[in-house]
Amino acid sequence: MDSQSQLDSLETWASTLLAKLDPAARRAVMRDIARELRRSQQARIAAQRNPDGSAYEPRKPRLKSGTKKLRGKRGRIKRSAMFSKLRTTRYMRIEADANGLAIGFIGRVARIARVHQFGETDHVAPGGPEYRYPARELLGFTRDDRELIRDMLLKHISHD
Repeated sequence: MDSQSQLDSLETWASTLLAKLDPAARRAVMRDIARELRRSQQARIAAQRNPDGSAYEPRKPRLKSGTKKLRGKRGRIKRSAMFSKLRTTRYMRIEADANGLAIGFIGRVARIARVHQFGETDHVAPGGPEYRYPARELLGFTRDDRELIRDMLLKHISHD
């Protein structure tokens, strides 16, 4: 089952449960679910995993022309995990109201996220060469995310 059909079935199931709540309660449920989903997405991005559990394709090594390494040991470039700043709450925002929720990226990083999410072509550096980036799904539902949504909805409905 593809992501869109999973999302549609989840939306259909959740909408019947949410219809039983008043708008203020729906807004509170959506806000709580959005926060937990953002935490889940941030943890998955930090672990460098796609929603299906596969690892992100590693970065292509940066090479200087005519050499095997970018730099020697002295003055070397530290290669840390990808998307470390992108996954912060500063850039990964949530919107939630009584009608739904959204998790996404804002500002200039939204373009970077889109390029990696869908594996698009972009410039490596301003004015630099173009490169087709491999798809690294930053946002997506895992089985645990769907269970989290289900459990939180049931918890909120049972308390009302």
